[in-house]
Amino acid sequence: MQSACTACPAVHTNPLADGRASYHLLAERVAGAQRFLDLGCGDGSLLAVLADQGARHLAGVDASETELSRAHARPELAAAALYLGRAEELPFADGSFDAVVSHLALPQMTDVEQVLTETARVLVPHGRFVTSLAARPEPASGYDLFLTLARQHFAATGPDRTVLAAGPEPCTREDLSDLLTPVGLEVVHWEQFTLGAPGPPEEIWQSAVEKYCDTSLLEAGELTTLRHKFIAQAPRLAQAGKLAPGERVTIATTERSAVTAPVAAYVWD
Repeated sequence: MQSACTACPAVHTNPLADGRASYHLLAERVAGAQRFLDLGCGDGSLLAVLADQGARHLAGVDASETELSRAHARPELAAAALYLGRAEELPFADGSFDAVVSHLALPQMTDVEQVLTETARVLVPHGRFVTSLAARPEPASGYDLFLTLARQHFAATGPDRTVLAAGPEPCTREDLSDLLTPVGLEVVHWEQFTLGAPGPPEEIWQSAVEKYCDTSLLEAGELTTLRHKFIAQAPRLAQAGKLAPGERVTIATTERSAVTAPVAAYVWD
């Protein structure tokens, strides 16, 4: 049986305190590059940021036809090379890109090791791969409260309904580090960011539901029960009537090792 609540990293609602989205964090770490590939590009949000940053050549790969259609509809991505497919099998020649990015998508891919091998292959020597991973919410935050209550609730209603039961296990910092070096990707640095401005408990509740829950799998009355518990406990964590969402992401910035063998240059149309 599928979990009633699952982590959905593709859903991203919380900006940084200064109003930037976490997409901007990735874009800033590849500033100066001109040829970009987005793995798990979704609706093209990150590619649009890169286009606004002045990138000359943009490409994206995603397994969702629906999401890709949204990316195709963006005027700023009219010239982008967008492909329906898997990041484990990239349709690009060696050395095609100065930078590869991936926003909260890597842990959802079937074979992360193969994805990283392909990433290193399509990068030029010293090209950058920057990826963000969902991290545990900040302790004593709105999202932390929501997940705590949800875990307790679903553990009590059945052992197969735990919050993180569905889908692959999250790719942790340690997991990723073990996979990067063998394929020739060297870590430049790790960073962690807390996203989102405090808001009324009801607003943070709704944001948490949209991020973590597939409400179609909930039984009648379950969401109401969870909401009552959340609203009742939120005041002890709130300050001046507002609750911080506490969403956190970890960003890994890596660089492709230099190689002695020449790589083929990709010819853009």
